Amino acid sequence: MSLRVIDRGVGAITKANVDLAAASDAVIIGFNVRPEGKVAELADQEGVEIKYYSVIYQAIEEIEAALKGMLKPEFEEATLGQAEIRAIFRSSRIGNIAGCMVTSGVIRRNAKYRVIRDGAVVADNLDLSSLRREKDDASEVREGFECGLVLRNFQDIKEGDVVEAFEMREIPRS
Repeated sequence: MSLRVIDRGVGAITKANVDLAAASDAVIIGFNVRPEGKVAELADQEGVEIKYYSVIYQAIEEIEAALKGMLKPEFEEATLGQAEIRAIFRSSRIGNIAGCMVTSGVIRRNAKYRVIRDGAVVADNLDLSSLRREKDDASEVREGFECGLVLRNFQDIKEGDVVEAFEMREIPRS
């Protein structure tokens, strides 16, 4: 992705400018100028966009925003919290329920999860199918509280495993 200036000049926007922009699939940026004669109609027929500016900073900001929008978003992982599995309850209907103590941060229903056993990641990018605090459904459980959780499509949990909650956050462009 790049910005290419294919022509520049002074004076009104001409038919030649519109023809060049149409052939190059470009946008015409006019700073304190207008098209001459019927050039605006020709630009509409050719599908050429003409943008007019009277303040240079507006033009610069809009071009920067367009370029940033063309970039693929970058994401970083943010750890939300960890919970230690203290007990496992077996249910024929929903599988293994992990009885946990939240040891740091927060465990949130809509986050992603990984299971860590003896310092090694056993499973990654998991979802919760259930999060409960005592008998009630919970959207989040904070540090120092106990909870029961069920990991979707993962039953191989053991006492002492650590369940880590994380989310992917978009890094804003600068």
